[in-house]
Amino acid sequence: MTSSVSSPAMIGRENDLVNLRAALADSLTGVPRGIVIAGEAGIGKTRLLDEFRKEATDRVLPLVGQCVDLGTVGAPYAPIMNVLRDLIAARGVAAVLDAAGPGQEALAALLPELRTTTGEMRQPELGINRIHEVVAVLLEKFSRETPLLVIIEDLHWADGATRNLLRFLLKVLVSGRILILLSYRSDDVPRGHPLRGFLSELERGRRIDRWELRRLSRSQVRKQAKAILGWAPDAIALESVFERSEGVPFFVEELLGLDDSGDSSSLPQTLSELLLARYERLSEPTQHLLRLISAGGVRVKHDLLSSVFDGEPGALDDGAREAVQANVLVADENSYAFRHALVREAIHADLLPGERTRFHTRFAEALEATSGERPVAAWTSYHWSEAHDVAKAFPASLDAMVEAKRSYAYSTAAQMGERALGLWDAVTDAEAIAGRPKTDLLGQTASALRNAGEGERSLAMVNVALDECPREDWARYARLLRDKAFYLAYSGVPGSDEILTEALDLVPEGAAGELRATIIIGLAGRYMLEARLDEAVELANTGFAEAQRAGSSAQSSVASNIMGVSKVQIGRIDEGLADLERARILAGDNRTALLRYRVNASDVLYLLGRFEEAMELAKQGLDRARELGVERSSGVILASNAVDPLFDLGDWDRADALIKRSLDLDPPIAFTQYLQRARMRSTLWRGNVDAAAEQYRSQRSAMSRLAGMEEQSSLGVARVAGEIALAQNDPVTAWERVSVVIAQGRRPLPAYDLSLIAVAGRVVAARRATSLRSGADSEFDADSAEAQLRTLLERESFWPTFSVLKALFEAEVGGDSGLGTDVDAWNSAVQATGDARVPAHLFPYALARLGEAQVAAGDKVSAQESLVHAAGRAAELGAGLIIASVRDVAARAGIVLDGDAPSRRKPSDSPELTARERQVLELLGQGLSNRQIGERLFISAKTASVHVSAILRKLGASSRTEAVFLARSPV
Repeated sequence: MTSSVSSPAMIGRENDLVNLRAALADSLTGVPRGIVIAGEAGIGKTRLLDEFRKEATDRVLPLVGQCVDLGTVGAPYAPIMNVLRDLIAARGVAAVLDAAGPGQEALAALLPELRTTTGEMRQPELGINRIHEVVAVLLEKFSRETPLLVIIEDLHWADGATRNLLRFLLKVLVSGRILILLSYRSDDVPRGHPLRGFLSELERGRRIDRWELRRLSRSQVRKQAKAILGWAPDAIALESVFERSEGVPFFVEELLGLDDSGDSSSLPQTLSELLLARYERLSEPTQHLLRLISAGGVRVKHDLLSSVFDGEPGALDDGAREAVQANVLVADENSYAFRHALVREAIHADLLPGERTRFHTRFAEALEATSGERPVAAWTSYHWSEAHDVAKAFPASLDAMVEAKRSYAYSTAAQMGERALGLWDAVTDAEAIAGRPKTDLLGQTASALRNAGEGERSLAMVNVALDECPREDWARYARLLRDKAFYLAYSGVPGSDEILTEALDLVPEGAAGELRATIIIGLAGRYMLEARLDEAVELANTGFAEAQRAGSSAQSSVASNIMGVSKVQIGRIDEGLADLERARILAGDNRTALLRYRVNASDVLYLLGRFEEAMELAKQGLDRARELGVERSSGVILASNAVDPLFDLGDWDRADALIKRSLDLDPPIAFTQYLQRARMRSTLWRGNVDAAAEQYRSQRSAMSRLAGMEEQSSLGVARVAGEIALAQNDPVTAWERVSVVIAQGRRPLPAYDLSLIAVAGRVVAARRATSLRSGADSEFDADSAEAQLRTLLERESFWPTFSVLKALFEAEVGGDSGLGTDVDAWNSAVQATGDARVPAHLFPYALARLGEAQVAAGDKVSAQESLVHAAGRAAELGAGLIIASVRDVAARAGIVLDGDAPSRRKPSDSPELTARERQVLELLGQGLSNRQIGERLFISAKTASVHVSAILRKLGASSRTEAVFLARSPV
């Protein structure tokens, strides 16, 4: 049963091909798809992908990337670079650079050979965001010309940067004729492997499928054997092959290609013997060549192999040809690869110690000779390490760390830093070779770990650095303390304040550089988030002076930013807004400082009730992010900042779409929690109480960690959690959640306090009602709770939205028994919530509560009018929670919502219409929209909408047209 070729037909993968064809058909409609194919070694993943690629080539442009095995460290972006080079080969450098637009410099960070065309990246702080964005942009743009088939194999060897980029692509690509196929070896992904987390995230994507290739059945092995041999083997031989191969196609091929005698007992008994069997049948010169190639990796370029081969060129060609004919090697136009990685691994494992050292040394030296042409430092480090040459591996690992940082491959940079640290003590004069003390390398490795998302490991590394750094070296020690504080904050772990204070004590006033300024400003930022606002203003002012002295406009901008936000929160609103404007000017072109300005300034405008201005500022930031090519990365922070203004303006559909989109893009930890909180709020007010409660349960732990570090988060979570509990008719739990607003010793934040006080007033009334109905809850002192809320409320009367939220609070606790049944109070609340500075849903909410109070007062006619109006406005928003409440009140009161309309009121000369409402009514008669009315009267579209609703209610009209008709009809 001799065979030197693989199976001419692919057996047992018919359904897999059908699924791949279906995925391609879907992607051709303009909706990108992703497929992840798993399988054990030898199961046929590569064969399946090759067969599919060949049959699809006439319809798509295939772009193929291969992850490489460098031991425990992955080569940064190796498969992505292959994909991009395929694209350049197919479309040309000029076309690719033109399509990259503002991302040309980022593209050159991935492909250094383009730097002569683009130059160095002028805004390196954009870093990884621009790299991610430019790859996405290229795929989208070229898929408009030709559908793209992106294939990346052996994901189990992928480095962290490659995984992050693929994660980004699979989330952000929402349009384009793109099919991305990924494969990995399932038996090489044990528990704890970094690929597992990546795969778990992908499974949550709706446009991503994942399946595993199965072993062949006995009948399928028989078909494969017949295809290879040309005839069906006898039953005994077939059974032997089936049992020993266990249905793995590659092993079937190897077994069938080895037995010359037909005696199945002569077949290899172990996997290692099987993998080496073909190799051992080759001539010694060819075996020597294969041993050399095995040291080079999964795929070796011909030019590189020629430079390390110690024989004549003809001997290399002869050996390669014999190996290809024996089906051990495969060759393309410029490289060699083993037919299967398992064979390469078996041959490499069989190397003698001397061979291993010599071969890897040759590859390392050859790669060093080509350095500068393409990024090879990670490969060089690998080969020197495999050669056990510590003196060479150490500097090579440091070079690889620098090279990885240059392309923002932080996980590889961290791994190379750890490798160098592991070699430090074995190297003579390591500090001189490294050009830095060990503590600096520890700190740099900690920084790379942090940037790679390894929060706990970065903290552990910086702690080691602090242990090794003498306190007498105050500048280095303080810098490490500062970094540790930032890592703690990044990871959501408390303790930053104390560490920053300790660092500040070490740096004398007047010390050169920005160190003291960055520590002071960092501490001021922590105080701002903790609502220690007066202290934040004082420290930010000091930090501003330090930054000015150091000549740092960027740090001056951050200090002014913190100062402005803090001043606004303590009531110095005009001063604070001026400081924020100064922060914008000082930021200049510094992307980080500008992003921070736009995030905080838009948030301040939102908190002041200036929703449309907040949206406009966020939009400006998004436009700039688009110009810089980071719309879907850094821009997501600004996008997430637009969610609350959109919701409060009443544009819930856009807000929900933005929440989903932003969460898909993995924003920083704090912004993720802000978005989750906004998602709960939207889910709740849309009427899905159970779903909102489940969202809160799933996020409670993470939200609590952030709330422990940020007062604004604590209050924001308390409000939505209290509202959820109220919707579940659980006022006791609701009070547990909202009473944080009057907790002993907490610091005030008026913008957050006032909204929470209004909700807390509703909770107090609900607990009173419970006590009156059943006598339960008698231990709760509602009067004392209300008094505490009033005290805090009055203390924050300087805030612009105070009068509105005070009116709402008074209505919530109004009435003879404090149950929220005072009709006049709710009428005042309805008028107040028509203000453009409060969330849109509070107006129909107040109307619904007014209707409820009118029912309690026995005025069903007025109640019907209020409830119908509330239901209509709630329906416009999609506020299912309010609609459900309206229907419940109406059902209990016997009020018909759909049918008899409330009695009609008088037309426009009625004293019930205000002067402004008469103006609006006149413009309604001209057929103007709310936005056009707002432009004519110099008011917002939302305010115009409030006036229109009031007119409809007062005239008893069900539409704008009917209102105009009634106004013009004789009485």
